[in-house]
Amino acid sequence: MENRELLAGRPKTVLPIPHLYCPGCHHGSVFRLIAETMDELGIQDKTIGCVGVGCHAFGFMFLDIDLVSCLHGRAPAVATGIKRSLYGKPIVFTVQGDGDLAAIGMGTIMNAVIRGEKLTTIFCNNAGYGTTGGQLAPTTLLDQKTTTTPYGRNAELEGYPVHVAELIATFKGVAYSARCSLTSRAEYNRAAKAMKKAFQKQIEGIGYGFVEILEACPSTLKLSPKDALRWVESHMMEEYPLGEFKDIDSIP
Repeated sequence: MENRELLAGRPKTVLPIPHLYCPGCHHGSVFRLIAETMDELGIQDKTIGCVGVGCHAFGFMFLDIDLVSCLHGRAPAVATGIKRSLYGKPIVFTVQGDGDLAAIGMGTIMNAVIRGEKLTTIFCNNAGYGTTGGQLAPTTLLDQKTTTTPYGRNAELEGYPVHVAELIATFKGVAYSARCSLTSRAEYNRAAKAMKKAFQKQIEGIGYGFVEILEACPSTLKLSPKDALRWVESHMMEEYPLGEFKDIDSIP
């Protein structure tokens, strides 16, 4: 019989159920990336995920691993407890949105990286609060209109967008920090490499791994899925440059 290699298909870590995300939403792709990474590294049976509050949290239904639903903004604290307390030191990761991580959870993620926890965080940045109707988020762009900034974000009133990946990279206990997008197949492939690196830093016991992913939210932008992708390219990438901000193999 001819040997065949599977080039595309459903990752084994993804459960065969329909997803709940709006057309054009990137959360489904983010969880597929996570599943592909676990499959490639062979860590499905020893990985525990911690999800925060937001649209991204629905992704816990699609992964065939142990997952914990955490209080708003507290996923890194829960992940820390799991990592430190369980025998065998499981691989523990968090998936968080821009409100869950950069607003109510900013203090929690800062303390986790200050301590240099051996964790991995996937940060979904779609520049707004999709779950609750499209309000201003810490990552909302200047002049971007939201339900709470109908005339656009004004720096004198609402401050400036926070650049989380660059901020995280400044902490000594962080081994990897990067920002990616999913606007093309090439960008998806780069995000997959970043995701693998972030998990590998934890597996090797080096330090914290962090990946920020720029996402489209067609519902809050009131754009078609295609136009929302273009908006990420023309607006978000200008404010949030893609790339690796830290990649080290040891922490002195």
